[in-house]
Amino acid sequence: MAALVPPPPAQVVASNAAKNSFMPMTAPSAPTIVPVIPKKDAKLANNWKTKTADQLTDAEIIAMPDSEYMNDIQMAFFRLKLVQLKNEVLSNASETTEHLREDTVVVPDPADRATIEEEHALELRTRDRERKLLKKIEQSIQRIDSGDYGYCDETGEAIGVGRLLARPTASLSLEAQERREIKQRMFGD
Repeated sequence: MAALVPPPPAQVVASNAAKNSFMPMTAPSAPTIVPVIPKKDAKLANNWKTKTADQLTDAEIIAMPDSEYMNDIQMAFFRLKLVQLKNEVLSNASETTEHLREDTVVVPDPADRATIEEEHALELRTRDRERKLLKKIEQSIQRIDSGDYGYCDETGEAIGVGRLLARPTASLSLEAQERREIKQRMFGD
């Protein structure tokens, strides 16, 4: 009679950290960032010729030929986008001021008072970020006025319509921004 030999048990690992301790060590590699390039729709490529900047959509701006990068229509389109963003930020700021005035009532319970103070602190931090954004919006509008909008501050290369649609206040190309972030991580600037 043949003896039955069970197969060896599979190594069970409780966590990724434990799994990594069983794996051979390799040098960590930097994550590669692949920019997402929006697809151009050929059907929309010439719509910009018959519409004003306020009638154009993001897709129509993306579909414009590269030879038309930062022409008058695109500059006007991004100016409108920046002005709308500025108005939203200013509206939020006035709402915060009203909200902080309304919440100045005396609350006898220390826990409730602490909660209200924490909410105020969070709201003020948010407004501080929006204040910085407002400054960037103003700078971007000035760059449109000077004709420098859409081009990298460091390299002079085109930033790209897709990046500007995602972040209208961008002043660096994707590559220059990545270099800056790596330097900041290395040197803690």
